[in-house]
Amino acid sequence: MPEDPTIVAWVQGALRGEQDAFAELVYTFQDAVYNLCYRMLSDSAEAEDAAQEAFLRAFNNLNRYDSQRSFKTWLLSIASNHCIDRLRKRRLQFLSIDEPLPAQLALRSDEPEPEDAVLRDEESRMVQELLDTLSPDYRAAVVLRYWYDYSYAEIAEIMDSTESAIKSRLWRARQMLAEQYAQNARATQIGGHLADDE
Repeated sequence: MPEDPTIVAWVQGALRGEQDAFAELVYTFQDAVYNLCYRMLSDSAEAEDAAQEAFLRAFNNLNRYDSQRSFKTWLLSIASNHCIDRLRKRRLQFLSIDEPLPAQLALRSDEPEPEDAVLRDEESRMVQELLDTLSPDYRAAVVLRYWYDYSYAEIAEIMDSTESAIKSRLWRARQMLAEQYAQNARATQIGGHLADDE
């Protein structure tokens, strides 16, 4: 399906050297790219760097973009591949990915109550920890499917794979997440019983 004519016009403008055209593309897709990078990398600063790198790579390869494809899909494929590369390098360098996220509570009236915010932060941290147990390819498939609601075909296109391989990855990823969740729940129960005995 052809891309939105406005997006195509911005791409063509960027190819002609119009900085404002590329700035429109960045503005339009920056949240989606950052969110993908954050879900994959679990670190806001690294996600910002990865998002910037993804846009730089997209800019340098705009001449390869096919306007018959979705620009967002093309851009997210660049971002997810870059994040996978970063995760592989991270594992090779034995860097820790266990940095806890700071809880950010705001006291504005439209913010949730402190208890709700803490519960949501805890739930978000737990989901991110579970995602961190997956290999980069599985993590990318899960994020694209369940955070971005992409179809199997779109994920296969982004990850340069087949639909059946993506379905298989997602099935195995769900199994791994369920097993890890069950282990965490058992560990929490055991820890609670030990605390009760003291």
